[in-house]
Amino acid sequence: MDDLLKFNNINLDVLTETYNMSFYMSYMSRWPESFSVAEAPNGGLMGYVLGKAEGDGKLWHGHVSAVTVAPAYRRLGLAKTLMDDFEHLCINTYSAYFVDLFVRTSNHLAQKMYEKFGYSTYRRVLGYYSGELPEDALDMRKALPRDRDKESVIPLDHPVHPEDLEW
Repeated sequence: MDDLLKFNNINLDVLTETYNMSFYMSYMSRWPESFSVAEAPNGGLMGYVLGKAEGDGKLWHGHVSAVTVAPAYRRLGLAKTLMDDFEHLCINTYSAYFVDLFVRTSNHLAQKMYEKFGYSTYRRVLGYYSGELPEDALDMRKALPRDRDKESVIPLDHPVHPEDLEW
């Protein structure tokens, strides 16, 4: 709970999607094990990952709602460590088939990073990000060991709208 008040050095960055306090609190109450922070020696936050488990049947998966690292701690492998920790949670605790996340189509740096982590584009979600300049999202996925045939990452051949999303 105290960590929520330390987010400013991370959340004020333009590349970070931010949410209201009730959003973070709902995640902390429903999926506390999926909310992980990396703390600097001085007590400040270096980064965090915020996730959850959702879906049914072969669509049971871990979803990364946010992973971000403060500018001063980037390029140190911290995002990889946070994602690895979440993926291990999805394998060992949730027994998930895959992990997914959404990324802005304009955020090429993040897309390349996720590709290095083993994620691939599953589908494009038209108009997913609202605001002054609405933007599409890429739904990127990584199959986990439970998905032996990697069915969860076979790309769709057409875009979808937000209302078409399963979860």
